[in-house]
Amino acid sequence: MSSTSLVLIAVAVVVVIAIVVALAIHSQQQARRRRLLRERFGPEYDRLVTATGSTAKAERELEARQKRAARFNIRALSRDEQIRFTARWQQVQSEFVDDPKASLGHADELLGEVMTARGYPVQDFDQRSADLSVDHPVVVQHYHAAHGIALSHKKGETTTEDLRQAMIHYRALFEDLVSDATSVTPARVDVPHAAE
Repeated sequence: MSSTSLVLIAVAVVVVIAIVVALAIHSQQQARRRRLLRERFGPEYDRLVTATGSTAKAERELEARQKRAARFNIRALSRDEQIRFTARWQQVQSEFVDDPKASLGHADELLGEVMTARGYPVQDFDQRSADLSVDHPVVVQHYHAAHGIALSHKKGETTTEDLRQAMIHYRALFEDLVSDATSVTPARVDVPHAAE
């Protein structure tokens, strides 16, 4: 074998080794990225993978949410705001006894006001829930569940018990948003009616 052949073989071996190392590093980075997203978003990660039908699409969406949310100026509510919003929430809950349908709409409106006061941009439901998922990945599942019930209610497909469940879901989100915490440690949560 000539020295030129040996050099070409050595170069080919080095190139193959470099490609294998680069692929291994890339694979490790993807696994780490996936693990961090799963830890950060908890059940929202799984919900979005199911909704999009693709892990890659879901991960791109979650990363875009993080970038969007990084521009927000999220703040805790003042003690006076907490007291005022809590009093209004109690009024909405009391209204449920006499008019469950109206109280469901009022609960959603109040959540929008709390989100605005905290610094979240309030647009349509999909954008609200996406924005909330960055800092509140567990309780946003309650928001999805309540919203799903509200949509069924508009079609006349709900019972008073369904509306009560929606209020419970709204309350979980309300309590989290009104508290001093700006984020929640993700955990698995079993929320019925979470599908849209």
